[in-house]
Amino acid sequence: MEAGSGSNSQCSPGGPFNSEGSASQPQGHRQKTDIAWGYVSEGRNAQGRKTMTCTYCFKVFHGGGIHRMKQHLAGVTGSVTSCPNVDPAVRLAILTCLQENDKKSKEKRGDFGVESPFGQPVHEFVGDEVQEVPPPRIREISMNEAGTSLGKGKRKTTAPTGIHAFFKGGRDSAQPTIKACLQSKDKWQNTDMAIALWFYDACIPINAVNSPFFQKAIDQIASMGHGYKAPSYHSLRVTLLRDAKKDVQLVVDSFRNTWAETGCTIMGDGWKDSRQRPLINFLVYCPKGISFIKSIDASDIVTNAENLCNLFVEIVEMVGSKNVVHLVTDNASNYKVAGTLLNERYPTICWSPCAAHCINLILKDIGEMGTVKSLVALAATVTVFVYNHKYVRNWLRKTNGWREIIRPGETRFATTFIALKSLHDHKDSLQALVTSGDYKKFLKMNKGKEVKQIVLDDRFWNNCLITVRIMGPIIRLLRVCDTDERPSLGYVYEGMFRAITGIKKLFRSSERLYKPYIDIINDRWDRMLRKNLHATAYFLNPAFQYDTATFSTHPEITNGLLDYIESKVDWCSVENLTREIGMYREREGSFGRKLAILTSKKDRPENWWKLFGCDAPNLQKLAIRVLSQTASSSGCERNWSVFERIHTKKRNRLEHQRLNDLVYVHYNLRLQYRHNQQKRSYDPVDYESIDKTEFWVVEEEQEGEFDYEELEEELEELPIHGQCSNSEQLEG
Repeated sequence: MEAGSGSNSQCSPGGPFNSEGSASQPQGHRQKTDIAWGYVSEGRNAQGRKTMTCTYCFKVFHGGGIHRMKQHLAGVTGSVTSCPNVDPAVRLAILTCLQENDKKSKEKRGDFGVESPFGQPVHEFVGDEVQEVPPPRIREISMNEAGTSLGKGKRKTTAPTGIHAFFKGGRDSAQPTIKACLQSKDKWQNTDMAIALWFYDACIPINAVNSPFFQKAIDQIASMGHGYKAPSYHSLRVTLLRDAKKDVQLVVDSFRNTWAETGCTIMGDGWKDSRQRPLINFLVYCPKGISFIKSIDASDIVTNAENLCNLFVEIVEMVGSKNVVHLVTDNASNYKVAGTLLNERYPTICWSPCAAHCINLILKDIGEMGTVKSLVALAATVTVFVYNHKYVRNWLRKTNGWREIIRPGETRFATTFIALKSLHDHKDSLQALVTSGDYKKFLKMNKGKEVKQIVLDDRFWNNCLITVRIMGPIIRLLRVCDTDERPSLGYVYEGMFRAITGIKKLFRSSERLYKPYIDIINDRWDRMLRKNLHATAYFLNPAFQYDTATFSTHPEITNGLLDYIESKVDWCSVENLTREIGMYREREGSFGRKLAILTSKKDRPENWWKLFGCDAPNLQKLAIRVLSQTASSSGCERNWSVFERIHTKKRNRLEHQRLNDLVYVHYNLRLQYRHNQQKRSYDPVDYESIDKTEFWVVEEEQEGEFDYEELEEELEELPIHGQCSNSEQLEG
């Protein structure tokens, strides 16, 4: 049946209606008031044929009319594909309209047969979706039961009719009522407005709706039906917070089995807020995800090595000393000494500074070199001139393929080199600008003359390209170390080795040219990251071990591996490990399988060992525990420092404990959602990309789910004012 037959706006669950066919149209045009028009858009294809597109799944239909679209939305099988994304309430409403139309059509024909509605199995609204149920059972009846003779072989059923076909059997107390499913457009608008006014009045950030828990909360409220009362102020700050902490604690406890199997890394992130108070966040990393353990305001303690070591010991005992493989902290002298003291107490735990912090300092030192600093000054002159003159900026934006010169960097020191690469990409456009007739009026300015001289200087562009190629591998290594999506410890040594080798090759092994850069890298590497743990991870990574063309045979690697085994491994004999190391290196047993060699560069190293290390069980356990760790503490997420905001208020001790609970729930919910969310990934397994420079142009980060410009009034007596620190600086 076509649109408009037996349907009206009362069937709408609140979706928007198409304005076509309104009273303003010429007479003779049928009004499009069918419920389905709110979820269908019309158009025409290249041949001029009329098309209809579902606004839920965007599937395009050629012909068939609105009735066909209603069958698509309602999930009526047999004649058209079902929409997988339609809202359950919308599906039920359209099913109801289809059934009513079908019933009226049969009444006109005098057909009171026993088939299920519109020749298909009956649909039933169960929970959150419409499910298909078998047609009603048909049974034989006698003449006496029927009252008339139906003839031999004739039969009759008592199939339910009307809306009751969708609600057979027991009913869930959370089952939405028909009234709730068939709300008008105005009712829908009023509900939206009520939520919006609450946001505006309470100063809730608008991007709070991006939280994965927002729609879940709305769904639960809707399932309660009319009369639901919101939780009280006391419940939010006491009972519900306590229950939420218990639930989150269960999630954290579920990671303990992973900690025992793969080992884990404790990340200690010490930093200072806007009021120069020392705050320390402690998190635990494992391949399954990151867990927030504790956050400490160290204002009332002396952060010397001994006190820091005691804090580390407390966290180690909470996690389990046998589960901890690695401790990552800042590189400050007190942290370094505290790491040494912790190693004396727990000999099997390694300490190292944050690898991302080390690489940032390398970028800083190279950026302060005289040649690089002068080059950056010239580049800044060009970019400042372009962005300070509206006509120049608009001229460039009209060129084909134009992208903005200044691109955001994920770290402070990398931004300089990213801007150099971005500027070099626009060489042709900038040279076309300064040689065009439109630029003549700017030659009357000293800055305009200077910019033209810089842009037409081939030496400037050559130096930009050289700097880009020098820093490309280091930037790539920074991205590898700065991620917590994949364990990165097994790539630090190789990444640094490739960066040094690439710089030497760029300058054709001319020591006079490459020595200043190599000295800076080696100085930071020797003082911070030249650890036995990194050498061991490099040796045990099959992607490098089985690449005979590039694998480094430097004695430092083998010595680092043996030193680590002798000092950190206490659960098996050294003799067994050395024998199994020979099998691994010579590709014997399970290591010699063709599949093992083929997947050595494609699979994550810890997973590769789980599959192919069965002939060397002791070395397998060691490799899994080492290669499952992270190299940096960037996962501590300083930009989510709600704890700083909490500590800006004067609280009594009971309030302080409650607010610590809030931080515990907040961090772990965020970390778990971020781990499960689909994101762009810079996978360290793709280690070949370390020699590419595409990673210089950094994509913009998605805005955080919450923006704490105003801290919610959930857990305090008075509203909080102030600004949240969003510091990205690294302490050193």
